[in-house]
Amino acid sequence: MITGIKGMNDILPAEIEAWHFIEACVREVFHPFGFKEIRVPVVEKTELFCRSIGEDTDIVEKEMYTFADKSGNSLTLRPEGTASVMRSHIEHKLHILNPVDRLYYVGPMFRYERPQKGRYRQFHQIGAEIIGEPSPLADVQLLNMLWRFFARIGINDAVLQINSLGCPGCRPRYRQALVDFIAERLDRLCGDCRRRYQHNPLRVLDCKVEQCRDAVQAAPSVLDFLCPDCGTHFNTVRRLLSNLAIPFEVNNRMVRGLDYYCRTTFEMIASRLGAQNAVAAGGRYDGLIESLGGPTLPGIGFAIGMERLTLMMDTTRIPASRPLLFLAALGEKAVEKAFLLLADFQKQGIGAEMDFSGKSLKSQLRRADKLQTPLVLILGEDELAANQIQVRDMETATQEKVGLESLRTFLASRWPHHFPQA
Repeated sequence: MITGIKGMNDILPAEIEAWHFIEACVREVFHPFGFKEIRVPVVEKTELFCRSIGEDTDIVEKEMYTFADKSGNSLTLRPEGTASVMRSHIEHKLHILNPVDRLYYVGPMFRYERPQKGRYRQFHQIGAEIIGEPSPLADVQLLNMLWRFFARIGINDAVLQINSLGCPGCRPRYRQALVDFIAERLDRLCGDCRRRYQHNPLRVLDCKVEQCRDAVQAAPSVLDFLCPDCGTHFNTVRRLLSNLAIPFEVNNRMVRGLDYYCRTTFEMIASRLGAQNAVAAGGRYDGLIESLGGPTLPGIGFAIGMERLTLMMDTTRIPASRPLLFLAALGEKAVEKAFLLLADFQKQGIGAEMDFSGKSLKSQLRRADKLQTPLVLILGEDELAANQIQVRDMETATQEKVGLESLRTFLASRWPHHFPQA
């Protein structure tokens, strides 16, 4: 038996309803905010992620699925979505059509890491990006949409945490203060942090090793080093979030794991997910597009882990998909006639099922009951000879005979919400 790849999971029919619900809520919530969907390839040139994410990040160093194609090009399965969206935005000159663009995507990402609850080697993300708008109002609009989305899917206990990472003008002072602080604690850090701290000290704050987290617990706060513009930007974000009655916490230790972030960063935290508790995260990346060869455009975005969402959701509130009709036929001619009726219902967009094997009526009714089908149409040789059909209401266990030629009119009059008028 050939099994699936570890950390790359099948999404089975019993689970898919939650995914469909989430995807429908994405469109329902995002579209009124002016966001449009974009779909980008799952494979990109490796250089794209090295330049955008940062060569010293865990993703690039340890987690990417990278391979050479037959022409010797280095390609990578996308580990995140923002870089691919920015590449597409630059390549197709979308900024000419829309000076401010609002885009979203839904799709699979790939990282080679230890599979654990809610974190897999193939995982799925919902992402949203605002490109071309430097105002802190864009930050708040994005956070407002994120908050509304969580409310729409019924997750009300996630906590929004925000921080500012400053800008290239004010970050060097903070960087030096952090390097000095870390240098006094090198012997308490893991090998990766000791190697990185000189050229990328913020990565030390993002380390998941417990001894490193303890060692830098008293590290200086980036908020104490913000320049006036960055301070004003962050204060505006906080004030407007409060005005919109969106609760939040300031977490001055949050640095995010990707190199392109600046100014506002944020996470949606869910305590029920354990230590790896961020279910959504994002921030500003004002220099990213330019670094990839595009115009000087600011941007801000987020990504949400879909697998983690499904772990948090109460899936019992999602209505299960079930056929509206089950056709139970007895006898060869009745089966053929029922099959034609089945095809007609399905052509109208009405969910309908039938058993092709000619089992007993009792067996077919059990099958309809298992499918939770509210209506069963019973057609036997006697009904066929009389040009009639039995309509059985499974909820009330009542049934009545109806002429085949008036079946659609009968169903439309009795259940108008489900059946179109004949």
